[in-house]
Amino acid sequence: MRVLCIGDVIGNPGRMALNKLLPIVKMQYKVDFVIANGENSAGGKGATPDTVREMMAAGCDVITSGNHIWAMKEIVPSLEGDQPILRPLNYPPGLPGQGHIIMGDICVVNIIGRTFVGNFDCPFRAMDDILKRIPDNIKIIVVDFHAEATSEKVAMGYYLDGRVSALFGTHTHVPTADEKILPKKTGYITDVGMVGPTHSVIGCDVDEVIERTISQVMHRLSVSKDKSVTFNAVLFDIDDITGKTISVERINKEVSL
Repeated sequence: MRVLCIGDVIGNPGRMALNKLLPIVKMQYKVDFVIANGENSAGGKGATPDTVREMMAAGCDVITSGNHIWAMKEIVPSLEGDQPILRPLNYPPGLPGQGHIIMGDICVVNIIGRTFVGNFDCPFRAMDDILKRIPDNIKIIVVDFHAEATSEKVAMGYYLDGRVSALFGTHTHVPTADEKILPKKTGYITDVGMVGPTHSVIGCDVDEVIERTISQVMHRLSVSKDKSVTFNAVLFDIDDITGKTISVERINKEVSL
């Protein structure tokens, strides 16, 4: 199975780029399954049922998220509805939604880190627990680890090596150049990157970010209006029988809106 994992989709520019590029990428690389992080798809912070539907219409199979999943209250009913959108598994028990989903022969898991992100339940123990509950016949398990610290992501990669098919990092919106297959054949990359304005500060308006950084007056930032949009993704080629990764390839494209 060829699984395409797409970095954080940023606002309307990210969704438009997804609509333009994803069908082409799926055809070019013969992609079987698409996972995209959508927690910034609504105005750069949060998601709504409409943005999720738009991403699904573009060709995504599962939408993952992270610390901004609660930013738009209208998404909450969708977390327990029919839309395949996940919130991190290691949020405290009792919150709406689910942290994993099984679709056909693949299980997608969404977890969130704790270093520089927030006080969440332990993602390592959460993964131990969920792996015990995934049926034995599901061989392909792909994890979106939404985390800030590269060390935490690398540690999780080795912790899950041989127990999941692939782990890709999200959250920083900056792609890393460390795609690899770990010793026990788990595909790995520390951060996929984003689908968002090229000339921006991780998707946001440059001048606004600089002004806020200097003044230290906190306010919601706007998505950059730059017409050039970067598309960052990673493709994992996974053996259907063993669930082990055969190859990993970064895909970086740019489109003008």
